[in-house]
Amino acid sequence: MSEEEKDTVNNQAEPEEEEETYDPNKINYRDSFDVVYYEYGQAFYGSFRGMRYRIARNPLENVFFTPKDKRGEAFFEGIIWPEPKSFANTADDKKTTKLFSFDKEGKKALIEWLNEQYLERKEEWDEAKANFNE
Repeated sequence: MSEEEKDTVNNQAEPEEEEETYDPNKINYRDSFDVVYYEYGQAFYGSFRGMRYRIARNPLENVFFTPKDKRGEAFFEGIIWPEPKSFANTADDKKTTKLFSFDKEGKKALIEWLNEQYLERKEEWDEAKANFNE
């Protein structure tokens, strides 16, 4: 390989990920933390128009400093429930849970699922929102 070819290869930029266009009418990937946050054993809680949700690593434990080959199997866990109560104060039978792979693609799939659940159960969330405002 000539010096000119080496320079061309070395100066090529890494392909950038496609930037998500922010849409205020849905839950966006960047509305919650990136994957590494969940490696610290923290859950993320959010709400969207009457639907509350929780995103966490399952099992919920701090593995950030644990070598990846020693962490064991893990998943992203998405849980949704109607407003107004907190996660801890909502009965389990009112919660819907789904597991996803514990990686960036799994988190993207989880966000897609949250948006699908919002649209499919919109009447339920609208009712919860109306009851919350009473």
